[in-house]
Amino acid sequence: MVDGPSGMTGTEGRSVVVVDGCRTPFLRSGTAYRDQTAYDLGRMALAGLLHRTPIEPAEVDLLVMGTVIADPTTSNLARECGLAAGIPAACPAYTVTAACVSANVAFQDAANAIAVGSADVAIAGGAETLSDVPIRVSRPIRKRLIAGQKARGIGDWLKLARGLRFRDLAPEVPPIADFSTGLTMGQNAERLVKRIGISREDQDRYAMASHQRAAQATRDGSFERQVITARVPRGFEAIREDNGIRGDSSMENLGKLRPAFDRKFGTITAGNASYLTDGASAVLLASESKARENGLRPMARVAGFCMTACDPLEELLLGPAFAVPEVLSRTGLGLEQMDVVELHEAFAGQVLAVLKLLADEDFARERLGRDSAVGEVDPDKLNAWGGSLSVGHPFGATGGRLVTNCCHRLEREQGRFGLVSACASGGLGYAIVLERIEW
Repeated sequence: MVDGPSGMTGTEGRSVVVVDGCRTPFLRSGTAYRDQTAYDLGRMALAGLLHRTPIEPAEVDLLVMGTVIADPTTSNLARECGLAAGIPAACPAYTVTAACVSANVAFQDAANAIAVGSADVAIAGGAETLSDVPIRVSRPIRKRLIAGQKARGIGDWLKLARGLRFRDLAPEVPPIADFSTGLTMGQNAERLVKRIGISREDQDRYAMASHQRAAQATRDGSFERQVITARVPRGFEAIREDNGIRGDSSMENLGKLRPAFDRKFGTITAGNASYLTDGASAVLLASESKARENGLRPMARVAGFCMTACDPLEELLLGPAFAVPEVLSRTGLGLEQMDVVELHEAFAGQVLAVLKLLADEDFARERLGRDSAVGEVDPDKLNAWGGSLSVGHPFGATGGRLVTNCCHRLEREQGRFGLVSACASGGLGYAIVLERIEW
C-alpha cells in the first residue's frame, strides 16, 4: 500500500453562489494579444464582468486572481487589475499562483472568505500571457548588475566585468517544467501515457472531438454570454472569438504530426496537446443571502471543493484522479449524479489516463483506499463544448473558464450538479462541485 495524497477540503459556513462569469477570447500566443500584458488582459476581464452585472464596484469586498509566470512590474496582478477596472482602492486584492489551478485556488479563497463572513461579494479570476514572458539575463550578469549599483566609475565597471564569459550573455527563458523533477509537462505526459497504455489513435481521436465540439459551440453561440469582446491597440478591431479552435481537425491531419517530446517512440504531438495561450477570466461570487438581498439571479451554488497533491513524478498529471473522489466524498455525491463534467485538458492522453483510473478497481484500492472504483464518466457529459485542447489554456485563467463554462452548461442542459476538475504542475489536483439554482 502506498501512502495516499495529502489534501484539504472546503467549504463550510454561509452558502456561496456563483453569480456570473466571463472571459476574454482565448488567443494563441503571439497573435492579437502579442503586445498585451497579463495586466491588460486581467483588467479587461474584470471590467467586462463589472459592466454586465448589477453589482456596483464598491460592493466588491475581495478580489483574488491567479497567474503563473508573473511580470515583476505587476507582481500583485490582482491589485493592479482591480484598480484599473474601477474597483475602489479600499477593496483588498491579492494574487495566487498554483500552476494551472491558480484561478481555481483564487476561486477557493474567494468562496472561503464569503463562507466565513469576511466578505459578502468577491471576484476570483486569473490572467496569463505567454506572448511576453519575463526573460532574465544570466546569473553572473545579474550579480554584477546588482553590485554595479555601488560602482563609482568606469574603473569599477571594468573590475565587475572580469571573469564574464561569452555564454553569460545568453538570456534565461522561463522553462515550462516541473522544478522538482526537471521534466516538462509534455515529457511527463509521455511517461504517463506509456505507463497507463494510452494509444496515439485514442489521443488524436479525443483531440479531434475537443476541437469539433468547440467549433460547434462557437457556431451555435454557446460562448456568447461568457466571452466579452476585446479591443486592443493599435487598430482596436473587435475580437469576439477564440482563435485556436480547429473545427476541421481530422484523424488524417492529426496523424501526420510528429511526436513533440519523444521523437522516436512518442505519441504526444502539437495536435493532441494544449497550446500556449493568452487570456483572462473573472467570476463573481456572493453569499446567497447577499444575492437575494440585491435581487441577483445566481447561476449555481458551491456545493464543495478540494485541493489534493500527489507524487510529482509518477502522478504529475493525475490530480483529478485524486481530487474528484475527494470532493465527491465531501459532498456525499456520486459520479453518476454529475450532469456536467468540465475537466481541464492539458493533454488528450492526460484526460484519458484520468478517466481510466477513475474506473479502475486496483487504483481505487491501492491509491484511494476505496472498496470500489469511483466510476465511469459519461462521454456525453464531458467537455461538451470543447476544452483546453481546443479553446486554449492561459495557465492562470483556465480555472475561471472551467467554472463559468460549467455554470452555463448546467443552465443550458437543465442539469443539477456540475463537476470541475484540473491537474497542475507539482502533482496538484483540484475539484469543485456546483449545484444549479432555480429561483
